[in-house]
Amino acid sequence: MVELVNDYLEGGLAAGERARFEAHLSVCDPCTTYLAQVRETIRLAGRLTEESVPPEVRDELLRAFRSWKDA
Repeated sequence: MVELVNDYLEGGLAAGERARFEAHLSVCDPCTTYLAQVRETIRLAGRLTEESVPPEVRDELLRAFRSWKDA
């Protein structure tokens, strides 16, 4: 699902695949919610600057991302 949403948001789906995904979204609240969360995360992340994230928070986020990636 993560890759599908990423491809959808980046315009990487073929027309038929995009249409099927959008049809699915029209009937699946959890996927629609997930898509909205990803969009909001992207929007908020785009507003961050290196200076706006304290070093200890940055380090904790990096640890969390690395743990998630390795899981």
